[in-house]
Amino acid sequence: MRKRAFISTLMLLAGTAPAASAADLETVVVTATRSAQPAALTGESISVITADELQRQQISFVNDALSQVPGLTSVRNGGVGQNATIGVRGAPAGQTLVLIDGVRINDASSTDGQALLGDLLANNIDRIEILRGPQSTLYGSDAMGGVVNVLTRRGGDAPVSGTALAEGGSFDTFHANAAVNGTVDGIEYGGAVNSYATNSVSAADARNGNSEADGYHNFGATGNVRVPVNDWASVDLRAYYARARGSFDGYPPPSYTFQDTHEFNRNTLFAGYAGLNITALDGRLHNRVGFMGSSSNRENFDPTMGTANNYFGKGSATRFEYQGVFDLNANNQIVFGAESERTTFKTQSVFDFPPVPTLGARRITSGYGQWQTTLFDQLTLTGGVRYDGDSEFGGHTSLKFAGAWQLPDGATVLHANYGDGFKAPTLYEMYSQYSNPLHALAPETARGWEVGAARQFLDGDLSASLTWFSRHTHNQIDFVSPPCFTAPAPAICAVRPFGYYENLVETRARGIEAEIVAQLPWDVAAHVNYTFLDTRDEGTLAPLARRPAHSGNAGLVWTPMPGATLGTEIAYIGPRFDSPAKGGHLPGYALVNVFGEYPVAAHLTLFGRIENLFDRHYEPVLGYGAAGRAAYAGLRVAF
Repeated sequence: MRKRAFISTLMLLAGTAPAASAADLETVVVTATRSAQPAALTGESISVITADELQRQQISFVNDALSQVPGLTSVRNGGVGQNATIGVRGAPAGQTLVLIDGVRINDASSTDGQALLGDLLANNIDRIEILRGPQSTLYGSDAMGGVVNVLTRRGGDAPVSGTALAEGGSFDTFHANAAVNGTVDGIEYGGAVNSYATNSVSAADARNGNSEADGYHNFGATGNVRVPVNDWASVDLRAYYARARGSFDGYPPPSYTFQDTHEFNRNTLFAGYAGLNITALDGRLHNRVGFMGSSSNRENFDPTMGTANNYFGKGSATRFEYQGVFDLNANNQIVFGAESERTTFKTQSVFDFPPVPTLGARRITSGYGQWQTTLFDQLTLTGGVRYDGDSEFGGHTSLKFAGAWQLPDGATVLHANYGDGFKAPTLYEMYSQYSNPLHALAPETARGWEVGAARQFLDGDLSASLTWFSRHTHNQIDFVSPPCFTAPAPAICAVRPFGYYENLVETRARGIEAEIVAQLPWDVAAHVNYTFLDTRDEGTLAPLARRPAHSGNAGLVWTPMPGATLGTEIAYIGPRFDSPAKGGHLPGYALVNVFGEYPVAAHLTLFGRIENLFDRHYEPVLGYGAAGRAAYAGLRVAF
């Protein structure tokens, strides 16, 4: 398929690298179509965060990197190590599919199926691709809002290369990481280990009299290897592991208000993949057969209740899949595949009655197909269909259409797409102590579309894009808290006094994403993005919780010499409604970070940063605290 189109979907340049022109750079992505394609041909809104950008800003956690992407809303319940979520264009966190090297890590035991992003360190990453809008045609359930694909470093041209770093700073923070990768006799390999520890800050806001530091420790490892069997086949193995322990705050008696406690949790996550890649028909047909699995184990402990855990949640997902990519000719490609996935969960809390574990399982068997064609070397059209057979909810069909048109000037691309979303209720929503006692929950479905344009100016030194999007979700599942402690109490309080899950009639999210990237004189690069988001529960006419109407990012980076940078990043989050249960609104805030690095010797770099430079106080969630000004410094070696 022709690959001469320029970048119609702009990269996220967090700590911007120089913008490139259509003639000398093409950004190739794999997430949008499940095959390697120039971003310009996908017709999708897709952002790419590169390893250089993560390193330049010294970003420690994936969640912090995602917060800079237009259209994404990042929420962390306190400081480092607390629960963190990402929503795409107003969709809840459970409607965002998170992958590591293509392996799903959404937690089958969590309430809405969200991934444990708070424990995902940004180490040994080659790039992160963020696909916005409903993507159920290629990715099935959990992809109603979008897809985040974290791709780790693999292979390379040298037999061995790597990096190692150590840094420390505020809140007794220490972070170390070592990574190695290379290619030997055709065998590609990569791996990394990392450790992160901090005393952090109180999860409960310090302004409410809470001063206890809620510490956090994380250990993780990744590994991958690709072994060629012969000229047309190879074996692919990948693994990811994370183990974390963190303190958090709760609602102790007698006041039952949110305050300092000595509670803590232990989380573990493992994800693995084994696959066989076979190429046929003179390289035109690429086949992949794989088995992947992920498991999570979450435990909460309250020392005032003894040494045993007072809650645990265990989730697992196993998947067999086949995918084929067939190049019919230079301008036509077909992607097709089949999947069978089984998910299980097991949870128990000391507050459950009866005091026995809650169990659940389901299987989804799916098939999908997609055709992409390029006409007149300028217009690329994509159409796809998927069928999901759910063991609990029967069959569902999802559609996808996208188009990208590069104008004759070679510097402008118009794009549009339409997509369906589908998500069955999670096992927790169906079987836990908070399941709906009145009727069975219905699957969530969504329809979304977008139109946009992107253009380069000044030989690529200035790029701009604008996208208008809309999504309507039917039967969105939310937690309902009945007024059980006021008279007269509803009848449901007899069986669900603390709440239950219910389908909302319909929710709406629509808005605009705008982005400008510029390469300025004197080796200065700049970027700015802005998102307007209008959300509403069509039943209550209230805005959806914790979705700011206005948000944006801006940054400058000066590169006075190779390897040396000095930059700043500004993030703005506008006022937002907190939640139906808590009520109230949270004020907007702006945070300023500064960062820099300097090569002190060959292969050795000194780096440092200041986060929240002006020591701004803010609450990411009502009643929760966040770190004030903090400084960090370290050394990085590359070989």
